[in-house]
Amino acid sequence: MKQIDNSTPQDKAIHVIADNYSAHKHPKVQRWLKRHPRFHMHFTPTSASWLNMVERFFRDLSQQRIRRGTFHNVDELIAAIEEYIQSHNQHPKPFIWTAKASDILEKVTRAQRVLDKLQSK
Repeated sequence: MKQIDNSTPQDKAIHVIADNYSAHKHPKVQRWLKRHPRFHMHFTPTSASWLNMVERFFRDLSQQRIRRGTFHNVDELIAAIEEYIQSHNQHPKPFIWTAKASDILEKVTRAQRVLDKLQSK
């Protein structure tokens, strides 16, 4: 966050999209954000890992390289992950969303209903 703050023109608002992991809501993070009001946090809905591109990348890494592999030690696993990343980066492609906006919004609406029920208990 500090690096982003330092490298972004001061007149620009910064919108950060993060998952709901508790570390993003830690009191130290909250204090830092209060001192940096141009940062605006947006959290993906709980149980919506398909919105988190890092989780999608880890899913692909797991399915395409780790699950098929046999690793005799941690160094072999690390080497396989690094090889996958290097290969992946040789031919990067933008992610193209295939879900319809209406389907995504319906899932968000259902999740909000469940969340509202949980909060009212």
